[in-house]
Amino acid sequence: MTEYLIRRILQSVLVLFLVSVISFALMHAAPGGPLMVLLPKSGTQAAILQQEKNMGLLDPLPIQYLHWLGQLLHGNLGYTYKNHVPVGQILWPTVGNSLILMGVSWILSLLIAIPWGIYNSTRAYGLSDNISAAIGYLGFAMPAFWFGILLQEMFSLNLNWFPLSDMHSMNKQGDIGDLIWHLVLPVTVLVLGFLASYLKYSRASMLEVLHMDFVRTARAKGASEKRVIYRHALRNALIPIITVLGLDLPILVSGAVITENVFNWPGMGRLFVEMAFAREYAVLMAISLVSTVFVVIGNLVADILYAVVDPRVQLGKKGGAAA
Repeated sequence: MTEYLIRRILQSVLVLFLVSVISFALMHAAPGGPLMVLLPKSGTQAAILQQEKNMGLLDPLPIQYLHWLGQLLHGNLGYTYKNHVPVGQILWPTVGNSLILMGVSWILSLLIAIPWGIYNSTRAYGLSDNISAAIGYLGFAMPAFWFGILLQEMFSLNLNWFPLSDMHSMNKQGDIGDLIWHLVLPVTVLVLGFLASYLKYSRASMLEVLHMDFVRTARAKGASEKRVIYRHALRNALIPIITVLGLDLPILVSGAVITENVFNWPGMGRLFVEMAFAREYAVLMAISLVSTVFVVIGNLVADILYAVVDPRVQLGKKGGAAA
């Protein structure tokens, strides 16, 4: 197990390095640049060259990357081009805000989807199963931005039940009740999207396991239906669900770009859009790096949970089922 973890950590470092190189190259290859925002259209060629020199943009791309990497290894994510503000000062608060929004949505979705999927697997094609299928179709087919605007139109503008946007009302920063009130509509949008996936996977995984030989054997030995489902079937059905959850873990930090922009939520998804328009390469690189870190963590946590849920999975051993 220890050898496996060390190997995965080394692989993760390599992945982070490659992602940083590719992201850096792609962002600098994009049309335009920060000078288009910083300098007026009437700027002279001399002024442009001087500004490029000041920002280090005249250096070869590998040199720019190594300079950025060296700063990163010292804990410095860089500075914005326009205001020379530390990237961390802008980034970390938005990570926390995205974590609040996405964490609440994710946990609520799991609390609904997994029990409901288990129930539907024992009563396939019944009323509850058909309702969950309809919710799944809506979640996959309905654009998040349209659903968000619909909720704003109905519950904020017409009925005035919930706030239209933002994370807090004016002068109510830190008020938990106000925060919960602002969470209702964006969480509803995100939960619908999560349910579309989680209901499908939990129901399909349980339905497959319930038809296996060991489940029939447990029933033949006289085990209660509750014990058969939760003791024997569920542990085997959790592995595909864990895979999906591991892949979704980065979303908790990176945020939902569309939903955060519709509801003006100050998260990392909205920050990425704003910084893309502002051509703030340092911020975009930091966001990409943070997202990649959580992708790697999500996959590693999923691998470890495989062994916890199913002891037959021997991570890092010859003949095992490590991912």
